[in-house]
Amino acid sequence: MKRGFQMLFLTLIFGLAVSILLPFNGENSSVFGQEKSKGEVIQLPSPRYDSEVSVEKALLERRSIRSYKDEPLTLSEISQILWAAQGITEPGRGLRTAPSARALFLLEIYVLPGNVTGLSMGMYKYQPQGHGLIKIAEGDKKAELFRAVGQAPIKNAPVALVFTGRSEKAQRPTWMYLEAGHAAQNVYLQAVSLKLGTVVMAGFRDEEVRRALTLSEKEQPLYIMPIGKR
Repeated sequence: MKRGFQMLFLTLIFGLAVSILLPFNGENSSVFGQEKSKGEVIQLPSPRYDSEVSVEKALLERRSIRSYKDEPLTLSEISQILWAAQGITEPGRGLRTAPSARALFLLEIYVLPGNVTGLSMGMYKYQPQGHGLIKIAEGDKKAELFRAVGQAPIKNAPVALVFTGRSEKAQRPTWMYLEAGHAAQNVYLQAVSLKLGTVVMAGFRDEEVRRALTLSEKEQPLYIMPIGKR
């Protein structure tokens, strides 16, 4: 009887320890915990919610920019761009800066830095919940993407974003493309306020991008957006 009680006590203690150590991150806690174990987690600087550039001025000055200054971007600039693309704007419901059909949130955004202060080369996934980056691959993934796609702005930009759609969640495939368009326009307008330039690229072979970035078959490459100083 005494030995049985000891075993029960040890089991309860072990279960309590595991529950304390497991990460918690709201509704996406299980996913966040799994991805955290794969690599470094970077908390991004808080985004700002105001600037001296009006929406009207950003619309007026929005252009596709394909060449960039040979200067690094900052982590704050990356933070602001990612927030504009998919940041959480209503924490209670998890709503974001870009609309999503039935609030399914079909996009994933990957960050491939080449020259970003405070961010080593590799491949990162943006986590809107918690506004952070999870490092999922080492090495110069931007260079690998350039070799797969062959478009010069990717090579010359300090960073490239890759938008993918989660096809297994999309009740209609077109919803992924619509959502990517909403998010990409947000990036364009935010870039104007930061004096940055970007361009959307969709002229690539999906399988080559998948292979270069080791993407799942359930992820549909939608857009590539190189970003740099104008």
